[in-house]
Amino acid sequence: MSFRAKLALVFALTVVAAVTLVAWGVSTYTRREFERLDRQHTEALVAQFRREFARRGEEVVRRVEGIADTEATIRMAIELSRPQADASLYLHDALGLSKAHQLDFVEIDNNDGVLISSAQWPARFGYKNGWVTETKDWASHGAFLRREELPDGVALALTAVRTVRVGDKQLYLIGGQRLDKEFLASLVLPAGMRALLYRNLEPTFVASGLTDASGAVSQAERFAPLIERVQEQARTLEQTLEPPDDPADAEIFYGIPLTGRQGEVLGVLLVGSSQRDKLALTQFIRALALMAGGAGILFGVFLSWWVAARVTRPVERLAASAREVAGGNWAAHVKVHSHDEIGQLAGAFNDMTRQLALQREQLLQAERVAAWRELARRLAHELKNPLFPLQLTVENLQRAREQTPEQFDEIFFESTATLRAELANLNAIVGRFSDFAKMPAPHFQLVNLNEAVRSAVKLFERQFSAVGRLAITPEFHLDEGIAGIQADPDLLHRALQNLVLNAMDAMPGGGTLTIRTQPCDGAVRLEVTDTGFGLTPEECERLFTPYYTTKQHGTGLGLAIVQSVVSDHGAKIAVESKPGVGTTFRLDFPLRAPSRDGGRPVKATTEAPREKFGGTLGITPLKNKVR
Repeated sequence: MSFRAKLALVFALTVVAAVTLVAWGVSTYTRREFERLDRQHTEALVAQFRREFARRGEEVVRRVEGIADTEATIRMAIELSRPQADASLYLHDALGLSKAHQLDFVEIDNNDGVLISSAQWPARFGYKNGWVTETKDWASHGAFLRREELPDGVALALTAVRTVRVGDKQLYLIGGQRLDKEFLASLVLPAGMRALLYRNLEPTFVASGLTDASGAVSQAERFAPLIERVQEQARTLEQTLEPPDDPADAEIFYGIPLTGRQGEVLGVLLVGSSQRDKLALTQFIRALALMAGGAGILFGVFLSWWVAARVTRPVERLAASAREVAGGNWAAHVKVHSHDEIGQLAGAFNDMTRQLALQREQLLQAERVAAWRELARRLAHELKNPLFPLQLTVENLQRAREQTPEQFDEIFFESTATLRAELANLNAIVGRFSDFAKMPAPHFQLVNLNEAVRSAVKLFERQFSAVGRLAITPEFHLDEGIAGIQADPDLLHRALQNLVLNAMDAMPGGGTLTIRTQPCDGAVRLEVTDTGFGLTPEECERLFTPYYTTKQHGTGLGLAIVQSVVSDHGAKIAVESKPGVGTTFRLDFPLRAPSRDGGRPVKATTEAPREKFGGTLGITPLKNKVR
């Protein structure tokens, strides 16, 4: 994956993560805020219920106190305090009092709690209400919930008790109002909320005991689990009720216990909040988040790709210029359009290429001077040996003139023979240097490397087993499946000959010459291995330097010619050797001919640039690393 794609991917993932996080945050925050508002509405409704409950209780207390303060009630209390008072005379007084004071329930009990008159159930005359005598001071008690027995059932009443004292006796006045759908209708409910009342008057859940402001509740059984839990735990509980037909009609209900005078649960107030608005709002926010997120992601991907392209384009230009420099174009230059870190890097790269070009030119000049000095030293060394015999021969000829003609003729013929031999030696020396200087430019064509190897080795078959020297055994490991290479057959043949000669010189005591070909990383590899005396690492580094030799009678040009041919073919050469074990030369030839720049072949990394005689002979010593 390219750097631009990686950078674009990082930007895109960042945008996607940011948009997703924002969408999730907005959705979560909105849902929680809706739940908070819903909880506030519920708490407000419960508080309203409690206020209305307290107000109704106060109203019941005032009305019962109003009954206790009437003259008729006081007169009744006085008459009933007398001995042998007839309580039946007041059997129907409670009914009139309930109507006059707008109370649903009114009962009058005498000093021992025996019922004198009942507005809701007159037939209970004489029934004793033992609970009413248990409290000594009813004046300090407010209204409370009470289970009210009726002829046709049971009702839940908000009840208050007051007394009228005459002497040591007192008259109990009990008044109350129903807690039913009329009470729920008096509550002001926010939109999407409703209140239900369950009268806990039976041992088990009874659907008819649940009512709302309009009356009976449909599917009342759905509320049974919540009501039963509130009855058991006597505390406020919460539960979500989802209808099976439409989940959007789900409601969150809070069950609030309504307790009596002794803490018993006599009713349950259910406050429900519809989740339809919440669900619709959540779906709207989710859809909006998806649309906004999708648009944001598309925009982010486009923006990330544009930013990545803007960021990586200078880096790509810098990389292209670096490849040009690696290919030999030392004049490569990167245009600087910014002053940021990329611009500074481009400026540093331009400075580096200028310095490299300058140093390369200085190095070439120094190498040319060094090459000429080495050439002069080698020529002086090579020419000095034949010049000394020539000098002696001329001196002998001069001295021979003083001898007799017979002696002069003998010396003359000997001297001329010596002169011809040494002149031939000089001619051979000059020829060798001339051959190296006149290395022609390669003419590429498709060559079978295996055939070239066999042809080069065949020339030395007689020398491998020549009389007077130990035999050298050639071994071939040639991969017949390798592809052909683009090469100059003559130059390649000359390089192979020099490698074989070098191997033979390294094995004066005989040995094995192994030649191997094989494909290697899109190239063709040639390995020439001998079992000779080997080389030290220092000798390996200087091995391809022109005029450097480890042999007693060598010119040091054989491997330099090999390196020059390898360089002209755009190939690579390396040497691996161990003293006493042997040496391996490894050549990697590309399948295609090297490209040309201005008519000059592009050299490989082991190139030793040179110029032909007639100009300046520049030779770059090659230092190959031992593998």
